[in-house]
Amino acid sequence: MCWGPVASRKSRILGLMPTSPTERPSVVRFTTGLAMMLAVAVALGVVTAGLAIPFAGVLGFGARDVARNMENLPSEFDEGSLSQRSRILDANGKTIATLYDENRVIVPLSQVSRTMTEAIVAIEDYRFYQHGALDIKGTVRALVTNQAQNGRVQGGSSITQQLVKQTLVQTATTEEGAAEATDDTYARKLRELRYAVAVEKEHSKDWILERYLNTVYFGDGAWGIQSAARHYFNVKAKNLDLAQSALLAGMVRNPTGYDPTNYPDRALERRSIVLNRMAQLGVVTQAEADQADGSGLTLRLRSVQNGCLNSDAPFFCDYVVSTLLKDPSLGNNAAARQDLITNGGLVIKTTVDLAQQGAADASVSAQVFPTDEAIGALALIEPGSGNVKALAQSRPMGTDKEAGQTFLNYVVPQEYGDSAGFQGGSTFKAFVLASAINQGIPLSTTFDAKPEMTFAQGDYANCPDAGNFVGEFPVGNSTSSGVMDVYRGTRESVNTFYAQLERETGVCAPFELAKAMGVNLDNPEGTGPGKLGAERVPSFTLGVPSVSPLEMAEAYSTFAARGLHCAARPVTEIADLKGNVLKSYDPQCTQVMPQSTADAVNDVLRGVIEPGGFGAALALDQPAAGKTGTTNSQFTVWFSGYTPNLAGAAMIAGANIEGTPISLQYQTVGGSYVGEASGSGFAGPIWGNAMQAIDDSLDYVDFVPPSSTDVAGVQVPVPDTDGISIADAQAAIEAGGFVFAYGGRDDARRGERGTVAYSYPSAGAGAQAGTTVTVYESRGRSGRG
Repeated sequence: MCWGPVASRKSRILGLMPTSPTERPSVVRFTTGLAMMLAVAVALGVVTAGLAIPFAGVLGFGARDVARNMENLPSEFDEGSLSQRSRILDANGKTIATLYDENRVIVPLSQVSRTMTEAIVAIEDYRFYQHGALDIKGTVRALVTNQAQNGRVQGGSSITQQLVKQTLVQTATTEEGAAEATDDTYARKLRELRYAVAVEKEHSKDWILERYLNTVYFGDGAWGIQSAARHYFNVKAKNLDLAQSALLAGMVRNPTGYDPTNYPDRALERRSIVLNRMAQLGVVTQAEADQADGSGLTLRLRSVQNGCLNSDAPFFCDYVVSTLLKDPSLGNNAAARQDLITNGGLVIKTTVDLAQQGAADASVSAQVFPTDEAIGALALIEPGSGNVKALAQSRPMGTDKEAGQTFLNYVVPQEYGDSAGFQGGSTFKAFVLASAINQGIPLSTTFDAKPEMTFAQGDYANCPDAGNFVGEFPVGNSTSSGVMDVYRGTRESVNTFYAQLERETGVCAPFELAKAMGVNLDNPEGTGPGKLGAERVPSFTLGVPSVSPLEMAEAYSTFAARGLHCAARPVTEIADLKGNVLKSYDPQCTQVMPQSTADAVNDVLRGVIEPGGFGAALALDQPAAGKTGTTNSQFTVWFSGYTPNLAGAAMIAGANIEGTPISLQYQTVGGSYVGEASGSGFAGPIWGNAMQAIDDSLDYVDFVPPSSTDVAGVQVPVPDTDGISIADAQAAIEAGGFVFAYGGRDDARRGERGTVAYSYPSAGAGAQAGTTVTVYESRGRSGRG
């Protein structure tokens, strides 16, 4: 490693300046210091393996035994990797969170100011560039000087020895290992010295000094010189001035005791010692030292928050960390991945958009308060990429439950946030809708959706080899009833309509489609004798499975992307601090339905937001579509909506302080009393207010119109039955794939009695297969009875 600007002044640090007569110690002090030196020499006085320790015999140690012990110690030292903090960046490169066990940023020696390197060498090991692993001359002088002045003024251990000790302490994985690394024993000193010899043999002095400056602790959570410079003075290490350098150099021996944030007077005294030592060695002039000594601390503290708690997007940050902890490519187990994330100096580039995150946060917090017995949440995701743009929830991150704080992430799937989710309600009708279109059921299909109906579960096809459903289930409407087509049945979210539509599609198709679109359905048949929590059931269309807002946003983004499902993607790549890409996370996308199916779904769901739909008040400045959802007993309300370029799912779920589901009805949520909860009236505004704040920044894109076949079905000409017998007409109509109906006699029409006067739809008209064709009988040529 190149020494850089320090090389030109290195010689000024190396010489020993004479002590003035008035500073010379008394004979008593000198004698005491010499005795101490002898004791330390016994423990540390080996320069290389095989050389006797000076004075070993004086205190009873055999030089040969000590040398033998040295030979038995390891001859190599593994410095390991220094822990470095990792950063999580938003989509535009702004840091949203910092993760670390030790707040450290490694810098090369060339990026450390000359005064800083001079200050640390002057006070800790002024003969660093002259001696080997052990500086006997420096140790003798330090012992004598320190003893003479009744305190520790000069360092005794070399910088290399200190580096070894620091490394052993920091790499210890147990309390016993850390204690062993700091034991004040002969064995520890001997082992430390042997390692120091190995380090000096393997590395240059510049490398050792660089490593030392990046390793040592500077107090108040700052590890290494770069973090210390940033923390105390808000400058880079290369820009540290003389006063700042002296202060930091003085802290190394006792980072807690000389911490200027807690003990400013001690820190200043220690800085004075460093400055005087630098002047004594000729590193700086006395005038320069005095000028620096006359300045105050001039701290400009800059704290680096650790973890997601104080992030601009705390629950998104939490989701990122949880996602990476499950990535096997980052380590063999969770502990290894955690270590890499917090100590690996990673730059984690994510997809979050802080403008959209701010809009989501503001909308959620306006609708649901932290201490409400309800949870509001919103997830935003980009169609066609899966990029997660925002995650917001009403309960903030923290430990104060009384203030509504929590560490449960209610916005993401359980495997990432520990919340089991909430029932999806009528938002699941969209999966049945898409399955019906896939199966060729036209949007013009009508059902008589009575206010209450009971359905035989055996009429609903299950997946192959999964067995038949048994029993009945009642369904009631909470909106409207009557004969209606798919557009109206969806726009008004009519339960009995969709129960009939799912009877046509079967349960398997919408269940499997929902899974393909990103809904985590992993309990199709339930658990135990009672099949608790079964998800693949005839009531699937009513949204009985529990889901998270992110899952629903991901699923509905598939419609927006014309059937292209892209898995939620919070991270785009991981790089090191030098910008080298370590891993890229490409979009994971699969076409899960024909584009024409998605186009038809979009055409139906945009009716929910247009005039006449339940979500009409949520209209944006560009085309949008969506679906409301309300669960039984009003435990949860939803609104899942999207434009062609941004999808979101909003949820309000009744939940007590522990997160246990309760009904929203008769509660006060966001300052408003809830007499009757609905997706459009409560969850809808969360989505709508956020999207209205965002949509001006989105490109205007319209949905692709559906094909006429999907809307009206395949058109087949109605058979010509005029003038033939009723029986023959019925046979012809049924052979054409239509349903025959007898409309009675039409006295206004003449023809042979018993023959068809006309039909509706009329002969030759186009109609979809399954359409009812009604025939009317002629009254006879005479016009009589």
